[in-house]
Amino acid sequence: MIEATWRVYDTPAAMSAAVAKHIARVITQALDARGEALLAMPGGKSPISIFTCLANLSIDWGQVTILPTDDRFVPAESPLSNYAEIASHFLPKGAQVVPIIVEGASDYRVAGQLANAQLADLKWPPDLVWLGVGKDGHIASIFPGPDLEDALGSPAARRALGLMPCPLPAEAPVARVTLTRPAILSARSILVTISGPEKHAIVERALHDGARSTTPIGRVLADAKVPIDIRWSET
Repeated sequence: MIEATWRVYDTPAAMSAAVAKHIARVITQALDARGEALLAMPGGKSPISIFTCLANLSIDWGQVTILPTDDRFVPAESPLSNYAEIASHFLPKGAQVVPIIVEGASDYRVAGQLANAQLADLKWPPDLVWLGVGKDGHIASIFPGPDLEDALGSPAARRALGLMPCPLPAEAPVARVTLTRPAILSARSILVTISGPEKHAIVERALHDGARSTTPIGRVLADAKVPIDIRWSET
């Protein structure tokens, strides 16, 4: 069983406020310890209310670097871009936001290679990797599909790779670039945010099954060296 701490909230608004304060504490501790902070944040619609709460807190954003945990293989100006959503909240605050999709890639595999090279320039490990969870149990863009084993079995030095979900998600039917399993597990802290009973059941089962899990989240987090901090909104 994977070690985890659950914190439960009655509403998404209550969770958003609490998670934003938690992330602010992580940043403050990193700044106090090292003078800088590195965070990996999820995309999609679910984190947006947390982004808004976090961006309104008093933080020395000039010393903070943020990257997406994953992104769709689309231009930065696309409405599907996770980078664009994160940047819209935190670039105006003075944070550095690093894209995981590098322009000029001919296909998603090359995009993964370019992302890996770009992330090599960052001071690793991240102070926080924050993950959402899909209904199929994917985290970041580590989806079920033909590239799953590459993401799970990447060498420790590889931080990113390109992959093709199968089946393609209807809301964003494109290839992805994602942090690898070793990159996620290298983080000083790991945060998971979920809402509703369905995802609670998925995560609970995955944590129980660990490496035997049939879902990406269970297999990714099976060898985590830090306790997983899970924040769950009941609605």
